[in-house]
Amino acid sequence: MQLRVLYCFLLVGTVAVFCKENKGHISVVLLGATGDLAKKYLWQGLFHLYLNEVSSGHSFSFHGAALTVPEKAETLLFDALKSLSCPVDVHADRCALIKDQFLKLTRYRQLKTAENYTALHQDILASLAEEGLHEAGRLFYLSVPPFAYADIARNINGSCRPPPGAWLRVVLEKPFGHDYESAEKLANAMQTFFREDEIYRVDHYLGKQTVEQILPFRRRHHRHLDPIWNRHHVERVEIVMKETVDAKGRTSFYEEYGVIRDVIQNHLTEILTYVAMEVPRNLSDSNDVLRAKLELLGSLQPPEHNSAVIGQYQNYLPQVREEMEKNENYFTNTQTFAGVLIYIDNARWEGVPFLLVSGKDLDERTSYVRVVFKDNTFCVLQESKEETVKSSCQPKQIIFHIGNGALNSPAILLTRNLFKASFPLSQWKEASEFPNISYFGQPISDYYVWRPSQERDAYDVLISNIYRGRKGSFVTTKNLLASWKFWTRLLENLDETPRIYPGGAETGTMLDFLIEQRALRYVTDEPLEVISMGQKMNAFASTQSIFLGNTMVSNWAEPLIQKLAQDIQATAEEAVKSRGVFHLALSGGSSPVALFQQLSRHHYGFPWKHTHLWMVDERCVPFTDTDSNFGSLERHLLRHVRVPYVNIHPMPIHKNQRLCAEADNGTEEYAQEISALVSNSSFDMVLLGLGNDGHTASIFPGSQDGITGDKLVVFSESPLKPINRMSFSLPLINKAQKVAVLVLGKGKHDIITLISRAESKPKKWPIFGVKPTSGQLVWYIDYDAMFR
Repeated sequence: MQLRVLYCFLLVGTVAVFCKENKGHISVVLLGATGDLAKKYLWQGLFHLYLNEVSSGHSFSFHGAALTVPEKAETLLFDALKSLSCPVDVHADRCALIKDQFLKLTRYRQLKTAENYTALHQDILASLAEEGLHEAGRLFYLSVPPFAYADIARNINGSCRPPPGAWLRVVLEKPFGHDYESAEKLANAMQTFFREDEIYRVDHYLGKQTVEQILPFRRRHHRHLDPIWNRHHVERVEIVMKETVDAKGRTSFYEEYGVIRDVIQNHLTEILTYVAMEVPRNLSDSNDVLRAKLELLGSLQPPEHNSAVIGQYQNYLPQVREEMEKNENYFTNTQTFAGVLIYIDNARWEGVPFLLVSGKDLDERTSYVRVVFKDNTFCVLQESKEETVKSSCQPKQIIFHIGNGALNSPAILLTRNLFKASFPLSQWKEASEFPNISYFGQPISDYYVWRPSQERDAYDVLISNIYRGRKGSFVTTKNLLASWKFWTRLLENLDETPRIYPGGAETGTMLDFLIEQRALRYVTDEPLEVISMGQKMNAFASTQSIFLGNTMVSNWAEPLIQKLAQDIQATAEEAVKSRGVFHLALSGGSSPVALFQQLSRHHYGFPWKHTHLWMVDERCVPFTDTDSNFGSLERHLLRHVRVPYVNIHPMPIHKNQRLCAEADNGTEEYAQEISALVSNSSFDMVLLGLGNDGHTASIFPGSQDGITGDKLVVFSESPLKPINRMSFSLPLINKAQKVAVLVLGKGKHDIITLISRAESKPKKWPIFGVKPTSGQLVWYIDYDAMFR
């Protein structure tokens, strides 16, 4: 005879409201039960699950688990549970009774060793046998760091699986890896112990009520949307999550992840799939939904180097130094803001820009999806009292407002010139009363606005979906790896120099960006700083005010080069105005190439016909050789500007069909030419670089000639090929009116750091010998070299 178990629930002081046959018992185990996430959201979500499902016929038990010994953890657990609350529509007496029942069903378990898991398993089976219940399922919620997943999974699989016939569901919290490789490794570890249908990866944004409504909204209104939800009618799609809080207290996490890994790769990408995927006919079929999401992820066009703009709020670096106990020389390029441009390679969305934007310490806290439609309508009569005429000329947009912001709650908005949405009244209701606000440039009265009939926390929604086995709201292994495949490529090609922004409303328009030729760029150039000794640092400055006691200009490479070119032109114009001629000496190497190219593109106002170009140093190779400094100058500048032939002065390294022979007296010849044409051998401007060993011009560590003495031009030897060089001496360089040292690239970070700390010894570090006698030395250092 089969034992029939009745599961009854009585309200105190009333008659029984139900008494059903038990459908089976569900054991819920929350690991990390005393952590912040559990205390803020998970216990509340589990309590609401019990509240909503207490009449379903299932019985429940809840096990809060952690590594802590019971004596200490039980107090922490009780503190978390005593703050549980019911929704506003639940009567206070019923809430109190169900909360009391929930607390009685909840126990703490220390789960630290394999024996602890075995004991939990045996206790569950014994308790069910005693009550005559069978187990319907077992749910493990892992609210723990990912590094703990493998050991926990091994213990669950080895000694704590439910008996045959009962389901197992294991819930994982993000982050799901750091890149494609780490995500794949983590996924493989999980698949060693669990089947795919047993794994539930939580992205809590998929439990947000507005996000959860995107696919049903598209399905319900397909007759209106199908004709316009495509490249012919959509101008762009914005998916945005802005925060006013900074990363304080989380800097160690942020140093490892940054904003793209923290929220864009997961939250915003998941929302992107809901907006852009093909909507399955049957949304209740999780397999169809997940298949459509995977297809969409596979259609993302590979990102380019300039597919993103990134930023970092100004106080982030001091916070990192303080919280991670780093010294004042520590710098970081971690992004706290990012805007990413994505294109989708399919017939529906070809050419439509999708913008994913998120950042910390911004002007407002809000999150939304904004679909902006093209407007080809021209209204002859712009002013009209007729609503139909007025609305036809207004922008057309649909906004899925996820939370916070001006509306301060979930909402779906449609401009009235599209169509009027419909929703099941039990889920969403039309809102009519709003303050007099503007939303994306339009009065709120221009929109139909719908709000949830009752707001629910995202974790309430997701925990309910886990209980019901609805996999469509979770991240599968295939979808996870498809997403990481896209984002890892972008992260590997990402520009590592974030724009520094002050944070909050003071940021102004600094982070505004635009789409230009399928790429992103900031609308405005970042303010450049020229900071002299004694000047106070500006709020936007991110480096020290001086470098080695001299003026410093710092910025990212491109605007830094622009600034240097402007300074050279200003110096040239001043020299020509006062003396009728400008003498400029240029170094070789890779760094000046960008400057040559900048001068060649913007050369029309430059006084080229009054300019004499000299070489600071030259390699002993023919001018046609790719290693020739003059050859580089000729290719990148001289071909594009009109400098008189007699004003170009290459070094005489090739004479009598031989290179740099001392018998040919090339150094003396160049020195005599300088003395004859350059007043007092004092150049108006000399441009230098900085080698990784501290050399400048072609004066290398340990050089005997060129550091001191009377010679203006010398032969030198390099530790690298080509070995033989001709170079200005440091005494000649120090006669100049202005000396600029250009340092670019993260490859120069180590030498910049080293010489900033080293003792001034020119023979060891020749750059220390650059000390203009009566002129000015200015360092031009990009952020890559400063911060790496």
